[in-house]
Amino acid sequence: MQNNFITFYFLLITHYKMSVQPILSTTQDHLPIHDILENLVILKNGSAAMVIETSAVNFGLLSQEEQDAIIYAYAALLNSLNFPVQILIRSERKDISAYLGLLAAAAKKQMSPTKRSWIESYRQFVADTVQRRNVLDKKFYIILPFSSLELGSVKSLGLAVANQNRLPAPLTEIVKKAQVSLGPKRDHVVKQLERIGLTARQLTNKELLSLLYRTYNPGYAAPEIDTVNLTAPLVEPIIKTNEQETMNKKQ
Repeated sequence: MQNNFITFYFLLITHYKMSVQPILSTTQDHLPIHDILENLVILKNGSAAMVIETSAVNFGLLSQEEQDAIIYAYAALLNSLNFPVQILIRSERKDISAYLGLLAAAAKKQMSPTKRSWIESYRQFVADTVQRRNVLDKKFYIILPFSSLELGSVKSLGLAVANQNRLPAPLTEIVKKAQVSLGPKRDHVVKQLERIGLTARQLTNKELLSLLYRTYNPGYAAPEIDTVNLTAPLVEPIIKTNEQETMNKKQ
């Protein structure tokens, strides 16, 4: 009887181990992004995108003549486009932690007690103002897309349709053709924006990582991202716990 029980228990454990499969999927499987290379966002279907950040102008404070000039220049920009663009406006809560830290450091260095008190009062005023009011920081982007259809390969198109998780062409080829296609478009858009009085520039790899992090983690400031670490064989976690930071400081 005891032997039968042991045999049954052994078979039950064996069946349980065989039925439990390790979880291999990650969050990245649900994201359309394959990689970020050469200041481009490469998507899993072989498409790519270039992101241009542009400044803004306070339209309401301009005179009527200046407003008309900007409207005509903006209309000329739209009429000059023979390719698709996407205009993205992101409103994020203003992060002033770095500015408050700068004021705190300046107060410590101040020798005069009176001036130190002024800086601390101003720092407290800024902190209270941001806490009481929802201060937003607006960012303006123009996104230039590169379609996988521009790769010019029927075989690549077939692979893209058949397998969404596999690039339809080698990554280096996608990056090269995307740069050739999007480079002149970027220069044209930047030139047209200068006619409106705006400054524009292409986001770098690090800035693209920060933008995507804030997009998928709303309400959180992007941590310091080490782009070299992300390409290492063993990738360290981006966000470290307080225990890890304390241990690193002790070392």
